[in-house]
Order: sequence, then C-alpha cells, then structure tokens
Amino acid sequence: MSLRIKTILGVALIEAVLLVLLISMTLNYLRTTNYDSLEKRALTTVTLFSTTTKDAILSYDLASLEAFVGEVLKNPDLSYARVLGPNNEIFAQAGNAAALKKTFQQDDQVELVSDGIFDIAADVSESGVLYGRVEIGLEIESITQVIAEAEQRSISIAAIEMLLVALFSFALGTYLTKQLKVLVDATKTIAVGKLDMKVPVKGNDELATVSKAFNAMTENLATASARRDLFESKLKELNQTLEERVEQRTKIIIDKNKKLEQINEQMKNTQLQLVQSDKMASVGLLAAGVAHEINNPMSFIISNINTLEEYTKKLQTLLSKYEQLFEQHAEDSVIKQINDIQKDINLSFIYEDLPSLLKDTKDGTERIKDIVKGLKDFSHTDKESSYSLCNLNDCIETTLKVANNQLKYHCKIITSLSKIPDIYCAQGQIQQVLLNLIINASHAIKEKGIIEVKTSATKSHIKIHIKDNGSGIPADQIEKLFDPFYTTKPLGEGTGLGLAISYGIIEEHKGTISVKSQVGRGTIFTVSLPIQTNRKTNSTVAN
Repeated sequence: MSLRIKTILGVALIEAVLLVLLISMTLNYLRTTNYDSLEKRALTTVTLFSTTTKDAILSYDLASLEAFVGEVLKNPDLSYARVLGPNNEIFAQAGNAAALKKTFQQDDQVELVSDGIFDIAADVSESGVLYGRVEIGLEIESITQVIAEAEQRSISIAAIEMLLVALFSFALGTYLTKQLKVLVDATKTIAVGKLDMKVPVKGNDELATVSKAFNAMTENLATASARRDLFESKLKELNQTLEERVEQRTKIIIDKNKKLEQINEQMKNTQLQLVQSDKMASVGLLAAGVAHEINNPMSFIISNINTLEEYTKKLQTLLSKYEQLFEQHAEDSVIKQINDIQKDINLSFIYEDLPSLLKDTKDGTERIKDIVKGLKDFSHTDKESSYSLCNLNDCIETTLKVANNQLKYHCKIITSLSKIPDIYCAQGQIQQVLLNLIINASHAIKEKGIIEVKTSATKSHIKIHIKDNGSGIPADQIEKLFDPFYTTKPLGEGTGLGLAISYGIIEEHKGTISVKSQVGRGTIFTVSLPIQTNRKTNSTVAN
C-alpha cells in the first residue's frame, strides 16, 4: 500500500470518526431537548387539567367534566383525555377511540414509548383524600418525524463531507508523495552504483530538509566508495605478501609439529618403559612368595615320589618271589616266604595308600601349573599390548591367585562377582591394575582385615569395587594419589608409579578410576570400564 493511499485513508478515517462523534452528539441533543420539552408539556397539561376538573369531580358535576375534556382536547397533539372517579369509574372521556380502549399504562420517558402516544396521569385529592384521577395521551409522531429528518440531513451532510475530505486527502497525498517518489527513484539509482545522483530541493519544509540530507548522504557514499576502492587495492597488495608469510609460517608450524610428534613418541616409549618397570617391580615383590608357593607342593611331590620308589622296590621283591613260586610249582617254603614278605611290607596298606599318594601328587602338579600360568599371563609383555575379548571376573580370579601368598596371612578375601559380559581389553594391563589395587589394599591393613572385591554391570559399563577396612587415606592426599612418584608409603617401600600407571591404563581403555576413603574406616577404589566388543579408541566415552 502506497503512502498516498495511506494518507487518504488516514485523513478519511479521522474525519469519519469526528463526523460520527459530532452527528451523534447533535442528534442526541436534539432528541433530549425535544423529549424533555414534550415531557414538561405533558406534565404541565395534566397538572392544569387535574386542577381545572377538581371542583367538578368533588361535586360530581359530569356535565362540566365533559366540557373540560372537550376543552383540553383542543390542545395540539393531544390524543385523548379521561376523568376517573375514586373507584376508577369513568366520569368523562373523549379523543382517539383506539387509545381509549387500551388499558392505561403511564409512560416515564418519551424514548421508551412504543405505541406512538405518551400516556400520563395526575391524581385529584383534597386533604390527603383521593377523589379521582385525570389521564391524557400526547402523540409523539411530529417529534419523531423531526428527529428522523434531522438524522437524514446529518447523514447527507456527512456523506458530502466525506467526499470533500477524500478529494482533499487525495490532493494532499499527491503533493506529499511527489517529492518522496523523487527520493525513491534516486535511491534505486544509487542502489545500482550511480553515486552522482542529486535530488532537486524545493521549498523549506521537512521534505526539502530530507532532500538536502539525501544529497549529503550521496556525497558521503561517493567519498566512502573512493576510499573503499583505495583500501581494496592496498588489500590486494597485502594479500600477495600475506600468502608468502603464511607459507613461511606454515613451514615453521609443520617443523614444530614434527618435533612435537617426535617428543610425543618419546613420551609414549617412556610410558611403556615405566609400565614395564612398575610391572617388574611388582613381579619382583611377589617372586619370593611365588617361589615359596611352588616349593610347598613340590616338597610333598618329592616325598611321595620317594615313597613310591620304596613301594616299587618292595613290590618288585614280592613279584620276584611270586615268580619263583610259580617256577617251583608253589613249594611250601616259597609260599611261606611270600607270606612273610607281605606281612613285612604291609601290602594291604600300600594298596590303600598308593591312590591317595597319586592324587596328592596330581593336585600338587595342578597347583604348580595354575600358579605358573597366572604368573606367565601377568608377566608377558606381548599380551599387555594386545586387545582381546575377556571376562573381568577371570582377570580378578587370576590376580587373586598370584597375590594369594601376600594376602592369606593377614587378609580375608571376600568376592562377589556378578554375571558380566565379556569386553574388549588388554587383559595383562587390567590384571596389572587389579594387582596394584589389591596389594595397596593389603598394605593399608596393619594386622587382620578384610578385602572385598565386587563386580557389577550397567547397560554401558562394568564396575569393579575393591574395598578394604584398613587405615584409610587423609582427604588432603586423595587428590595426589594418581600423581607420578607420589606415595604414602615410607621411603624405599614404594615407587609412586603404581596408581599413576594404573590411571593411565584405565584412561587408555576409555574408563575411569575413582577413590573414596575415610581415615580409620577404609578405602574403596572403583574401576569403571565401557562395555565394547571391539577396539574403539575414539568413539567410546567413559562413564
């Protein structure tokens, strides 16, 4: 919608509102004035009529009342008149027959009259005693016609006024928008890049001021455009030199990145050496216990083998005698010797003891096999760096076997291993973390204590809880536990690398390791590992 149309509509709307208000107020005043005048006239007429007929009503002079009724009907616009006695009996009446037949109902306001006649009455009384009543009706048709004519004339005047206003608005809108159209055309010309456009200035009104400002703006734009062109040319020159600078800086950055990669590779190798060093330290710490553990079953294996050798010799002697017996056709002397030998070597006892000896020997060798296998699985470096599907419950059981010699004398192990799925991990590294945490828990227990190992699984993670009832860790030391070379053990008893390396291993598996502790009550380490069935180094996020 154009500004000219908006101007026309705006002025016309304002004029229409003002005309409606003016006509409404004028017609309302006209109605009010005429209605009030009619009501006052009716009240005056009925009052005079009641006063005139008072004596005739008191004396029951019906002839005079008929005369008074006829006389009052001479007033213009009076439709009927009626005189009633004290019991509403009609003394005299005249006028419009249809109006006289209707039941009288007094009207209070002219605008509420629906039958065209304003009905009013007045009582006739003396000393407080009611002797009768007079009733009259005034026709209001003449007043309503005058008001209707006024409304029609007002509407006609309003229509003419609106037409004149529309013409005036059109002329005013055309005048106001003419210069604006010039400004719009000039703006479009500038938009296509022609900055030498000048708008003619006419008069001293606001439009002239806008035109002057527009011309000043075009001059500023032309100046700014010239500066921009100059800056662009300089910028092109800078870009050419900048490319050379970027190439030089890029070369420097590439060289630094290569150095950083070399340093990173060195750090990884150092970390692997630290992991292996910590593992060797742990293995060395357990070497004496493992040797003792192996020697125990070996001792009774050797003893059983010696006993079996003696039994074998005796059995060989007996068998040789049996052979002589058969050779000599069971001579009595040989049979006697065989019987003596059987009694001497207690052959029945040998038969009973031989199976148990063999069973003990077998159990001992199995124990040696399990211990050696556990130690082998833990110590091999090639398995640490290889990921495979394994069950963490099996890792826990293997680690407990390896650490059994250090734990069994002052720690009671309680395991609560839930059914958990297999996950993809480096089994040797996880066992190293578990061994470190379990050995640390045993060191926190001074005399007799309990270590609880528990596993649980959620939809996305497996959690391992290692709890002890040892001395606990002070709150100010918990934040430093995973720092390299930090240890709470006495000098010479700890390297300070165990928990730091364990933290790195769990972080490499995209998991978390946390600790809660209370001094004098114990510590809980919680290891959380994501459930994954293949190696995902980047996509898996720890819980």
